[in-house]
Amino acid sequence: MENTEPEGELVIRTLAMPKDTNGNGDIFGGWILSQMDLGAGILAMKVAKKRVTTVAIDKIVFAHPVRVGDTVNCYAKLLKIGNTSMTMQLQAWVINIHSEEMKKVAESIFTYVALDEKRRPTPVNSTS
Repeated sequence: MENTEPEGELVIRTLAMPKDTNGNGDIFGGWILSQMDLGAGILAMKVAKKRVTTVAIDKIVFAHPVRVGDTVNCYAKLLKIGNTSMTMQLQAWVINIHSEEMKKVAESIFTYVALDEKRRPTPVNSTS
């Protein structure tokens, strides 16, 4: 978690809002995870050029709380393409609206599978 700059491609940017907070006023970890999953899905569809689905999320690490008003930026980096699957690293970074400080708040590995029109696994690089 010690990166000083984001790794990968910016795949999603959004604003942390009050409706996404827990009882302590911080943004729910599950909301951050869902943003990372959306961003990973964008890269997976771009690579596979077809429908994809999340099959695994490996050990998400939350490093810092996210606050209302922070801009959440998710970066995805393709690590491996298998026959039907793609593995990628996801990082969530926030920019504080007041200080403009950028800080990594979460990191995980996501695995997606490419699906055909009948929602069955299909090779990533096929044309079906």
